[in-house]
Amino acid sequence: MIKAAGALDHAIAPMEAKLVAALPDGPGWQFEPKWDGFRAVAVRDGDAVTIWSKSGKPLDRYFPELTALLLDCRSQRFVVDGEIVVPLAGHLSFGALQARLHPASSRIARLSRETPAQLILFDLLAHGGKDLEAEPLATRRAALETFHAREGGPRLLLSPCSRDVARAGDWLASAGGALDGVVAKRLDLPYRHGERAMAKVKQLRTADCVVGGYRLTADGAGIASLLLGLYDDAGKLDHVGFTSGIAAAERPILLDRFAALAGGEGFTGKAPGGPSRWTTARSAEWTPVRPEAVVEVVYDQITDGRFRHGTRLHRWRPDKRPDQCTRDQRLREITPAELDALLAGP
Repeated sequence: MIKAAGALDHAIAPMEAKLVAALPDGPGWQFEPKWDGFRAVAVRDGDAVTIWSKSGKPLDRYFPELTALLLDCRSQRFVVDGEIVVPLAGHLSFGALQARLHPASSRIARLSRETPAQLILFDLLAHGGKDLEAEPLATRRAALETFHAREGGPRLLLSPCSRDVARAGDWLASAGGALDGVVAKRLDLPYRHGERAMAKVKQLRTADCVVGGYRLTADGAGIASLLLGLYDDAGKLDHVGFTSGIAAAERPILLDRFAALAGGEGFTGKAPGGPSRWTTARSAEWTPVRPEAVVEVVYDQITDGRFRHGTRLHRWRPDKRPDQCTRDQRLREITPAELDALLAGP
């Protein structure tokens, strides 16, 4: 059972979700937006607060404004599950979240003032000395709504929920596809630490990109990854990510195709970076090509105008001109206004 005092010193494994192809349809389910931030289980016991990450590391030193926020609550003892997000420059920025994981306390303090984080709540595990994890979700949700009505505010938010699968489908389409997806939870389910006891449908999107370069396999016999670009408002081709996972049989075929385009101007705006602490000079090498090939890729999330992870090659687009591949495709993170609309409900 959850004990708030003990949870200050021992990480709490959050309940997780398994990926499914479609939302479950039928009675007994609760649906929630899947937020794109840092999953966090926050514990308060009197004058002490600990915020645990999904990996079991404490996050509270990186978000002192959230510690202060939770200490301002009138409730003295509670454990909540939620997502940390940071609004920045008109959108919720994952990059701003990552910037918080910095060793310098002075930088963290400055960022906490300049870009204060929000905590979006979606579960209540303990409150006022009462453990709720063994209670069904329906009971925990009612308790969470009561807790939020008493303690909530502009930076302590309540995640919306619905028992209507059609409403959940609307969430997948709302916010311009900027949500990470939708989670489905059984209303009769207790909180199961560390188990994939929920279902999630990821929000995957496609984008048409220009191939501006490539990287070779270790043996040089084929293409390991294609480097992707989009044109900015000034007509410059910016590097925005890569697509890999190319079948072994296709790698030499692609090399033959793109070798004929090698030596072109490649990226005329932001270019791929050089070696870093994560790469060697060899692995960072890339060959620019004439920007003539267009490919449609499947991606999950955008951070600071770039694909956060590697994309999946969906199909070639010989029917599309490279100059039509611009940043006005819906490549963005959710905006605060869209967040407000989701939190407001139907």
